[in-house]
Amino acid sequence: MSGTRETTPRAPAPETASPVPVASGRWPGLGHAAALARHRLGYLQSLRAEGDAVRVYLGRRPVHLLNSPDLIRRLLAADSSGSLDKGRFFDKMRPVLGDGILTCRSAAHKVQRPLVQPAFHQERIRRYVRIMASEAAATSGGWTAGAVVWVDREMHDLALRIVTRSLFSSDVGVRAAEECFRLFPLVSAGVARRTLSPVTWWERVPTPGNRRFDAAVARLHQVIDEVVSAYRTDGRDHGDLLSMLLAARDEDSGAGLSDAQLRDEALTIMGAGTETTSVSLSWLFYELDRHPEIRERVEAEVDAVHADGEDLGFEHVRQLPYTQQVVSETLRLHAPIWLLMRRAAEPLDLGGGVRLTPGDEVLFSPTALHRDPALHADPLRFDPDRWSPERRNGVDRAAYLPFGAGSRRCIGDVFARTEMTVITAAVVRRWRLTAPPGLTVREVASGSLEPDALPMTARPRD
Repeated sequence: MSGTRETTPRAPAPETASPVPVASGRWPGLGHAAALARHRLGYLQSLRAEGDAVRVYLGRRPVHLLNSPDLIRRLLAADSSGSLDKGRFFDKMRPVLGDGILTCRSAAHKVQRPLVQPAFHQERIRRYVRIMASEAAATSGGWTAGAVVWVDREMHDLALRIVTRSLFSSDVGVRAAEECFRLFPLVSAGVARRTLSPVTWWERVPTPGNRRFDAAVARLHQVIDEVVSAYRTDGRDHGDLLSMLLAARDEDSGAGLSDAQLRDEALTIMGAGTETTSVSLSWLFYELDRHPEIRERVEAEVDAVHADGEDLGFEHVRQLPYTQQVVSETLRLHAPIWLLMRRAAEPLDLGGGVRLTPGDEVLFSPTALHRDPALHADPLRFDPDRWSPERRNGVDRAAYLPFGAGSRRCIGDVFARTEMTVITAAVVRRWRLTAPPGLTVREVASGSLEPDALPMTARPRD
């Protein structure tokens, strides 16, 4: 797009170029890759003790890691001014997700975000709640008493069904949604692997896995292109996300999104609307099982809202404030977005010795921030009351970033929070999910912070 600044990563800077100290654990040639490979989250959290900012080497390339909310606040202010681009992680996503608002560069983002934003306004979300509630009821209605439910898989499939139905509600869209449901998990897993890999050459090797990935990406693009073409020809508002995106117009030029942009935005919504919600819900049900007193408060609140037997609607979501506190606490302790990156597009002085030149890259970990005892009291304790009206104002906004922040904050954050609340209520209304005694659930820091496996037994509440 015209006016977009392309910033090519520079060669590694000399050791003396930055006063920011180099993090411990660096190996010759590999940098900090070995330390990160052993325990990504643990290593990132340990670096808080080494300063507000440290340099981490990905191979031979240095990256600034920020540990301080003040530095992150200044970084996000620069992000809002267009002084930053998304960084190499997003460069690797772009061949799959295109130039949607998640991956596009700053100048394009300023144009595209206002076009996409109306699709997530409150009146639209009111419509989507019906989809969320019906899909959640259908999923949990398929469980049987005493059966083992693999909650991580069930929540992934449920979130994907909700987002595809919200995107495509016409007859042709429903057929496309089913194919997207089949293809997207393969594409998503491949993107996660490529994003976190320090090398790129293997992606071009025609291995069976790479061929399957490339074929799935090509078919997924084709399916969405066909739906976009059908919607454009039809010209009707189907009340879904794609119809809203098709109708969006720039206030100044009157131009809408091109077919390629519509496909990219649909893919972006599908990706963001599946991974973050599903892993967060998995952790939420895990925590409810570990804390019966919290689960009972959620059950009582849900029962009061459902006392008349009505299906959950948009108007009921506000009547579930404690359930929403549980959602907020899950997003703090188990932030799905565990690592964020930015790249300087112009010279920046963030203070604290952090001076960036164009091409320099910066990392920060929402999870490390959320578990920092200097920022959150007793941070490893699951405590939904820290988000009560009396206490929530004591949390530094720059120390709670489950959906990112600044101008690039996730556009679907309200959609995701609403969806998590609706699904929690739908499940809790009928079931208690209990983990096997002695189950150890391991955190996997991949594309998102997910449980390695979460088998739970479905027990009817009545």
